[in-house]
Amino acid sequence: MMQDRHGRDIRYLRLSITKACAMRCMYCRPVAMNQPRGEPMLTAGEIEAFARHMVARHRLKKVRLTGGEPTNRGDLVEIVRRLCALDALDDVAMTTNGLKLAGLAEALATAGLRRVNVSLDSLNADRFRRITGVDALHRVLEGIEAAQTAGLRPVKLNTVVVRGQNDDELGELLLFAVAKGIEIRFIELMPMGPLANSWADRYVPETQMRQELAPLVESWEALPFNSDSARRYRVTLVDGRRATVGFITAMSCPFCQACDRIRVAADGTFHPCLMDR
Repeated sequence: MMQDRHGRDIRYLRLSITKACAMRCMYCRPVAMNQPRGEPMLTAGEIEAFARHMVARHRLKKVRLTGGEPTNRGDLVEIVRRLCALDALDDVAMTTNGLKLAGLAEALATAGLRRVNVSLDSLNADRFRRITGVDALHRVLEGIEAAQTAGLRPVKLNTVVVRGQNDDELGELLLFAVAKGIEIRFIELMPMGPLANSWADRYVPETQMRQELAPLVESWEALPFNSDSARRYRVTLVDGRRATVGFITAMSCPFCQACDRIRVAADGTFHPCLMDR
């Protein structure tokens, strides 16, 4: 078993397979940032060999493919197929911006991908364009639909909440998730990236998110907390419908104690945490 210096067992690998991403989200990448060209990347064979070693020697159980944007890799389906062929690996998942998901969901499911998280920061097309830098809300919504049709379960939505941008839209996003029968997770803004210098003015803690959702929610039932980064609740809406809502609270309520993950960048470098050098 691999352990970090705090004695936590590492069972979960978050593997970035590219730095490239077509979006320029205001909290992630500066608008002027150039698309990486000729970036050093682990090959599909190297990714398989590394995962096989981690499974065999360190009892790795879960891999999540991230980026940049993982669907920018032309060999993504092959990478998924290779990982899913590792018998002792319990779970292969992916986080995506959803732009290319509609055309890939069926092939990814056939290759063995279990589940997918899709970033969705607004349901308003103009606002979506301001936040992400691309006029492509319709493509993301088509990707979510395609993922469900392909049988990826569960599909989860990730919403980074930024004051003055989308903090007044949480109720609408929750109702969208309820109508689709999927879980939504609201993410606290972290003091990094392009908004680092204005973080104090943009940050919305979980308590304020829940206040924003209060008119829609009759009751909150906390679900057991494990090594997941989200504090999850089973909620009953005032209209009687039920949903699962998560809050990723890296700032107001850090989840470091239960963390069981390691991060590997597209070039093979290790990072124990997003906030670590």
